[in-house]
Amino acid sequence: MDKKEMEVSKTMGTFLTLSLTALSLGFLFPVALVLINSFKSKLFISSAPFQIPNGDTYAGFGNYTEGIRKTGFFQAFGRSLFITVASVAIIILFTSMTAWFITRVKSMFTSLLYYVFVFAMIVPFQMVMFTMSKTANDLYLNSMYGLVLLYLGFGAGQAVFLFCGFVKAIPVEIEEAAMIDGCTPLQTYLHVVFPMLKPTAVTVAILNSMWIWNDYLLPSLILPQEKGTIPMVIQNLKGGYGSIDMGAMMAMLVLAILPIVVFYLSCQKYIIKGVAAGAVKG
Repeated sequence: MDKKEMEVSKTMGTFLTLSLTALSLGFLFPVALVLINSFKSKLFISSAPFQIPNGDTYAGFGNYTEGIRKTGFFQAFGRSLFITVASVAIIILFTSMTAWFITRVKSMFTSLLYYVFVFAMIVPFQMVMFTMSKTANDLYLNSMYGLVLLYLGFGAGQAVFLFCGFVKAIPVEIEEAAMIDGCTPLQTYLHVVFPMLKPTAVTVAILNSMWIWNDYLLPSLILPQEKGTIPMVIQNLKGGYGSIDMGAMMAMLVLAILPIVVFYLSCQKYIIKGVAAGAVKG
């Protein structure tokens, strides 16, 4: 590479860095706006939304205490945490086993099963939400435990797709050696295959945690209002005739996004690794 090509490459790299930095700031701006307004008196949120809180507009942590009191935030937090953790756990366990079976057992049935899961990824939720809601009520799934099963169904397509790609990259000889040593198929999966699926499992956990934690539509269709998740109780801050306690809502939004942001930042290094590992052509 000559000097001119190096200068062009450096210029392109600088331009790309500046462009991505500007794009990142654009995505972060709404989050920063919510954080700033969560410390303002609600009278000033609409009139001066971009102003930094000062002596006149600063409300301290009053919005947070008021929002927690009005929404029952900690109870909703516990429900959201249980639903998210339980749903992600069974999605990872069952879909990884399904992907292993589909990949290792070559038959018309497993091929059809794989394409059914892939097809499920592209079906909009709005197409099935009314029939799903009716079926869930008929089967008494209108509870936190039933919601976990529903999330397994809706999250299985993407998870199976990612796990299948990774399982194809695992040499089958490793599993054959384990079976020769006396492992049953279940032991082979638990002690040999599943530990090797960690990068994709973490990726599936991150993607589904962000989706389930922030989801409003499915819980609102299944759960009673008094047993709602965090997005549902935040929505309750809207009063009659269009009145909204903006200060409390901004504060609760900050508390709602904080756990999932921390979880994402602590695990983000696995996302690209897991997606790349699951993109094996087989």
